[in-house]
Amino acid sequence: MFTKIDRDAVRPMMAAGAQLVDARVAEDYESEHLAGALSLPLKTLDHDTASLLDRQRPVITYCWDSQ
Repeated sequence: MFTKIDRDAVRPMMAAGAQLVDARVAEDYESEHLAGALSLPLKTLDHDTASLLDRQRPVITYCWDSQ
């Protein structure tokens, strides 16, 4: 299940313990990312990489969208 949030909701959610995931390719993450974000490129997301996340905490995922 997911819930779309706006950027104003990110900081309070992170302060409450949410995990921040940058789903862009590694090169984009390296050039610029939000502070505290974990790099988990969407194309590499599988059981092993998902295990890096704490299932007990909310996850905020972001990526770049040209639309």
